[in-house]
Amino acid sequence: MSAPERIPSRSVTADAAELLACGELTVRGRIREASNAALFCSVTLDGREAACVYKPVAGERPLWDFPDGTLAGREVAAYEVSEATGWGLVPPTVLRDGPYGEGMCQLWIDVSAEAELLALVDAEEPEPGWRAIGLAEVGEGRTALLVHADDERLRRLAVLDAVINNADRKGGHLLPTADGRLYGIDHGVTFNVDNKLRTLLWGWAGEPLTPEAVDVLQRLSESLAEGGALAARLTALITPIEIDATRARADALLASGLHPEPSGQWPAIPWPPV
Repeated sequence: MSAPERIPSRSVTADAAELLACGELTVRGRIREASNAALFCSVTLDGREAACVYKPVAGERPLWDFPDGTLAGREVAAYEVSEATGWGLVPPTVLRDGPYGEGMCQLWIDVSAEAELLALVDAEEPEPGWRAIGLAEVGEGRTALLVHADDERLRRLAVLDAVINNADRKGGHLLPTADGRLYGIDHGVTFNVDNKLRTLLWGWAGEPLTPEAVDVLQRLSESLAEGGALAARLTALITPIEIDATRARADALLASGLHPEPSGQWPAIPWPPV
């Protein structure tokens, strides 16, 4: 028997979702840094193979502000919204059965070590090409300015996070690849009906949305309406009221024409930030 054809994680293929959904899933190890059970796996189908992450619902820790057993569906919903934008910011993600029951299965992404998206600088203002997030303690009573790159890919991700109401956009959830793409991962705490936006990507707060973002938000709003294609895909993943709230957030962004600013009612930056 010949070895299966491996799909490089750095090259997301059009049939990755089919491979993830229908392939044979084999657990290879556990990702211990994750707060919920996250298993590193391989998935094979018809001579194709890829690395992936499998997060079983049974391994989700209860949260006070999200219903139990819903995080995997929210991860898949984030992928569906990302695909609807056309930006492809979330790796292919499906909901499927696995060795430990139903869970989220997502294509593994190889990260480029050369890409720098976040930095701590000893300055009051960021240099050109960077955006300020805020001051961070660095020990011995000292602080430094935390900055993120003034990067079009990050700006798109900031818009996506505002729409899906991401409560946990940390630096470790940003995956730049060697071919110049950027992915965001770990979207379990999203789509809450209350404002929960917590992110490191505040560098454009209060600034006008790009024309591209406005076009994307208009398409999202239409597709999230009752009978819309995206609303139909989300029905099995999140509740009707959460779908309505997602459309309301897209509409609110369109009405303001601006990137959102911290509400002041919820911690604006996740902890730890990385």
